Parts: sequence; structure tokens; C-alpha cells
Amino acid sequence: MDLFDLTGRRALITGASRGIGHALAKGLAAAGAEVVLNGRNEAALEEAAAAIPGARTLAFDVADRAAVSAAVTLFEEEVGAIDILVNNAGVQHRAPLEAFPPEEFARLMEINVTGVFNVSQCVAPHMLARGRGRIINVASVNSMLARPTIAPYTATKGAVANLTKGMATDWGRRGLNCNAIAPGYFETELNRALRDDPEFHGWLQGRVPQGRWGQVDELAGACIFLASDAASYVNGLTLYVDGGLTASV
Repeated sequence: MDLFDLTGRRALITGASRGIGHALAKGLAAAGAEVVLNGRNEAALEEAAAAIPGARTLAFDVADRAAVSAAVTLFEEEVGAIDILVNNAGVQHRAPLEAFPPEEFARLMEINVTGVFNVSQCVAPHMLARGRGRIINVASVNSMLARPTIAPYTATKGAVANLTKGMATDWGRRGLNCNAIAPGYFETELNRALRDDPEFHGWLQGRVPQGRWGQVDELAGACIFLASDAASYVNGLTLYVDGGLTASV
């Protein structure tokens, strides 16, 4: 089990004040990592950190390149190395494609795609200088599949999956392992409208081979694996954690 031990490593998780990000932070901490929770709301971050022994906070907006660069540089100088980066911050907006607000399309791209680029490009040089690092991007089942009203979100998550491949291609020879986790339908705040829709809830129970929604804690194992030495030769992978949704018709 030493292959999965993250003792002595430090992980920065974006969008970690709640939902999937907080669950991944808890999982990494349970595996021995020191975790650093990121978000825009400092009060929410402090509350989330209180639930994880030894957790730190680092507030910034992933879409604000200058703020990301300043925060990461100062942290590396004053606290220490970021060994693992989990790019989880993301947003959703649902509307028919023909009526989708252009400003919401821009917001999805800015946070879901540019945010991943910003944080990765600011953290990676420090990892590259050390010759070691793990970057784990949170993609989605919608990296592969689409459904009505979320075409722009699907576009962003497809971009995240392909950006992950690009990171592995550029940085793999220099010691970085860059992979993605693609959750299926999980019970989160982002999916509350779907969870509360009886028609969609019934469809999901019939469509997913395991017959239920995922629970956010069920994503922790995949993240621990990709962050650990057990995944030392895994690079550019998008790992679907979806109850079998993408495996069936």
C-alpha cells in the first residue's frame, strides 16, 4: 500500500470549499497529503478547511491570471512546494443552445478551460524545476457525451480532456504526470436541479448500469491513485468514474 501513500506531499485543490473539490481534498488528506484549499470566498474556505486536519487555504480566482500567478509564487516561496495540483473549479449554465447567452458561454470558457490553463501554467514551472509533479484535471462524462441544454459546458469539458493530453505530451518527459478524472452524475450543488427533477432522476436510474447517482466520496480513490506512485506510468489518461454510463447504450 506504500504505492498509494501521499505522506510528505502537498496538494492544491481548486474549487475546494464544497462538493467534489472538498471531497477530493478530504481523500488526499486521508492518504497522507497536506492539502491546500482554493476558492474565491475566504470565509467559505476557512469553514471547509476546519473539517480537514492540517488543511491550509489559498484564495484566488482561477480566471484572474495575475492573481493566480501572485498567489502561487508567494506560496512556493513562503510555504513550500506544490507537489500535486487538482484543477476542479468549474461552473455550469443550462439553456437551449439557440438561446444560450453569449456572456454565459464566455464565463464557462473562462473558468472551466482558461482557469485550468492559468493555474497549471503557474504551478507547472515549479514542478518542472524539481523534475516531479502530478496534475489532475476534473473533466466530466460530458467530455465524451452531450445532452440537451449544456452544449457549451460539453465543449469546455471536451477541451479539458484534450488539454490534459497536451499537458502530458509537453511535460511527461520532464517528470510530470498529467491526467484527468471524468465524473458521471454525482449528487452535488451543481447538479441539484437535475437531482430534484423527477423525470431526470428516473432517467438516470434507468440509464446508469449501477442504477444510482454517484456520491462525491466515491471520486477520492481515483484522485489518490493518479496522485500517487501507483500511477507513475499513467499519463494523458481521462479516467471515467461514472457508474458505467459511458460503457453502455
